[in-house]
Amino acid sequence: MLTLSASLVSSLFGASSGTSSGSSSASALAALKAAQARGAEAKGVAQERKDTVTITALKQFDAALAKAKDVKTALQDSRVLAVLLPALGLSDQAAYPGLVQKALLADPKDTKGLLASLDSRFKSAATMLDLRNKGLAGLRDAAVKTKLEDAYVQYQYQRGLDDKNAGMSDALYFIENASSQTDVYGILGNAVMRRVVTGALGLPSQLAIQSVETQARAIGSRLKLDDLRDPKKVQLLAQRYVMTQASGTTSGASGSLLSLFG
Repeated sequence: MLTLSASLVSSLFGASSGTSSGSSSASALAALKAAQARGAEAKGVAQERKDTVTITALKQFDAALAKAKDVKTALQDSRVLAVLLPALGLSDQAAYPGLVQKALLADPKDTKGLLASLDSRFKSAATMLDLRNKGLAGLRDAAVKTKLEDAYVQYQYQRGLDDKNAGMSDALYFIENASSQTDVYGILGNAVMRRVVTGALGLPSQLAIQSVETQARAIGSRLKLDDLRDPKKVQLLAQRYVMTQASGTTSGASGSLLSLFG
């Protein structure tokens, strides 16, 4: 695994004595490395399963599904959404329950339908659950429930990592899913992938107001898609992302790190 030394972090972010962006960036790198250590996730998830808040949320999820009259009723229940959305990687969509319901009941095969215009995570979730055809049974299925509950526990574990070092869950998601990206538009269509890539490349948040084509060019001129299939380069991108999250740096001093990508 390719990592960045504390001295390099300091030189990139202009570390000084006392509280500094360099030290916080070094801490973020250490945390990412620790999270990727053999057995770290399994241990963390096992501990999370014993957490009373997590246990209560899962019990309420089960109770709400058992009581629901149909799939729409289930998707309107906050107890269901509290577990379902994080489990599907859609925790950031909790403020839009109406959209969530429509999206999860939409047809993933409709190239001109609702899912075609939304974050690609919605399409993945709708495809996996197939609630359009299975209805409530799709959520009550024992295997599906187990998968969702396991994913929720993992989410809770990773949220704990985020509480200590911002961007950790994004970085871990990126490391796991980067190789599946086939084009720049796929990156832009996935909010998590987009955050990590634009953050790691030092692209300003104002880029979002530009056309999709302009955004794609900005990323494409700085990143080769083949790099996303190179574990070492993916690791470096993830490291840079957590560094920028820790330091608040989006460009400038951190820009020299791009030279490491060749």
